[in-house]
Amino acid sequence: MSTSARKTFKKLIGYSGILFFCLAAGMLWWQLRHYSFGDIARALLDIPFANLIAAAAACVAGYVALALYDYLALRYVGAGDKVAWWKWMLAGMLGFAISNNAGHAVVSGGAIRYRLYTRWRIRGGDIVKIVTINGFTYFLGCAAIAVAGYFLIPSEVFSQSVGASVGLNTLFVCCLAALLAYFTITVVFRNKSLKIGQLRFQVPSTKMAFLQTLLGITDSVLAGLVLYFCLVPFVKIPFGTFIGLFVVAQTTGVFSQVPGGIGVFESIFLLALPADADKASIFGALLAYRIIYYVLPLIGVGGMFFVYERWLRARMKRWLAEAKSKIPHISIGKDKKK
Repeated sequence: MSTSARKTFKKLIGYSGILFFCLAAGMLWWQLRHYSFGDIARALLDIPFANLIAAAAACVAGYVALALYDYLALRYVGAGDKVAWWKWMLAGMLGFAISNNAGHAVVSGGAIRYRLYTRWRIRGGDIVKIVTINGFTYFLGCAAIAVAGYFLIPSEVFSQSVGASVGLNTLFVCCLAALLAYFTITVVFRNKSLKIGQLRFQVPSTKMAFLQTLLGITDSVLAGLVLYFCLVPFVKIPFGTFIGLFVVAQTTGVFSQVPGGIGVFESIFLLALPADADKASIFGALLAYRIIYYVLPLIGVGGMFFVYERWLRARMKRWLAEAKSKIPHISIGKDKKK
């Protein structure tokens, strides 16, 4: 592919996010056109406080699981013992809090990881590997749940829409093929490496692939619980069916390139849930999910990062002050010896 063609392709990918956002916004308006802003606000306030607490607890556990992505990736590059636990927790939580809201995880989440990990003496090439392994861990978990969700979601959910039915079948085939291919590679090419550009990636072991899948499933289930606790007061839906819908909507939102999958995620949920369900209540639950899982972690972990940066800056100033105070004494000592 030529340089100009590559630039054109990147522009198309970027513009596709705008296209998907516009389509999703149109679908949201169509499905919510009979409800006022007051209806949605009342639905948001109608969520029981106990459910909000449970959703917040699931969110905290979910971000701990996301931070474990970084720990697993650090072990993959052989740096598991070089970085203290609180450091990879901060890098993982902050990286995912930013990428969840901004989209383009490789750029947004990768940038903050590069800033932190280089400070902690992790090589740039290893940081690229960490971001890559994190991406595989996420999609392995999503793929596993999507395959399971295909059998858990009742067929009539998408039967009214030919496009949705075809999309669900395609997603199932692609996810199953991806899982089989990944695990086959770990067996056939065990202890082998693959060179991409200037980097050499060691093929993960089957044990690591299993841990990646398990961690990805745990993360997706915990993220789903945040929405489930907000949604269940309004819609009675089995958790197995729900988590299948959740992963389908979440994965579609990621591939849409829309930041946070906003609009795309909500549209699929509103489309898939029963037609007689109160759309305003569902949207209120989706809004609560957005606030709890996206906005609050960004504020909380971002605040921790700000405190860490201030503490680091204060420590650097103290070191400089101590160094300056010792320099005159060192020079005087040398003069006496002369």
